[in-house]
Amino acid sequence: MITREQIPTVLDHPVYDTDGNKIGDARHVFFDDVTGEPEWVSVSTGLFGTSESFVPIHDATVVEDHLEVPFDKSRVKDAPNVDVDAGGHLSEQEEHRLYEHYGIDWDTAWQQTDQTDQPGQAGRAHSNTNETTGMPRADYADTGVGGDDAMTRSEERMNVGTERREVGRARLRKHVVTEEVQQTVPVRREEVRVEREPITDDNREAALSGPDITEAEHEVILHEERPVTETETVPVERVRMTTEERTDEETVRGQVRKEHIDTEGVEERRDR
Repeated sequence: MITREQIPTVLDHPVYDTDGNKIGDARHVFFDDVTGEPEWVSVSTGLFGTSESFVPIHDATVVEDHLEVPFDKSRVKDAPNVDVDAGGHLSEQEEHRLYEHYGIDWDTAWQQTDQTDQPGQAGRAHSNTNETTGMPRADYADTGVGGDDAMTRSEERMNVGTERREVGRARLRKHVVTEEVQQTVPVRREEVRVEREPITDDNREAALSGPDITEAEHEVILHEERPVTETETVPVERVRMTTEERTDEETVRGQVRKEHIDTEGVEERRDR
């Protein structure tokens, strides 16, 4: 457990889990109404630290310039959201939910608080009462921290950034189709033509070289061309996908809280 004197070292300093992972920064410390000891710390989590998660600090330790809590980062970030009332208190119902989330037995925690040896202290409020536990954040002057009589006024500011996320995918897919093609090609063929020539002095010798009267047969082989097809694969083009960035403008709206300090019984004077 941290002491009240260690609170300035804790506020606005990193908070780490059991594995040494940074969870966020400590924003506020809440005290037990009965014992007056630090009981909860709110840690900024989420994008740009815009969310706060409550962590019990009964078993937390201060190591150099940061706070270590005995819970892993995911459990802290998944802690139930609580709505602190205007007085800066956790309701008993909210505190009960937080104990249950962190696996701490409510009755055991109450008994440990109720069995204090310090005189004049009452135990933690039972679950059947309407009392609440917790005190305003630790940077209030009435916590006794810091030693001056000033009250710190804080406000939330919205930090806007961007995150990159996947919105879709595009892909190239190749498939095969069959098409009918037509092409005209010339083909040649041989035909028989009978030629008769008279006997002349030039061919007489060849004409008389055979027998005088006989039967004979002469054969001529005819040829023709037929179309023949074959296919070959040739590259014709290359296709690729590229991405380009466009910049658009979007308006982001959110809610931020501000603290206002009211005075009673004194005349307010502002320093110029």
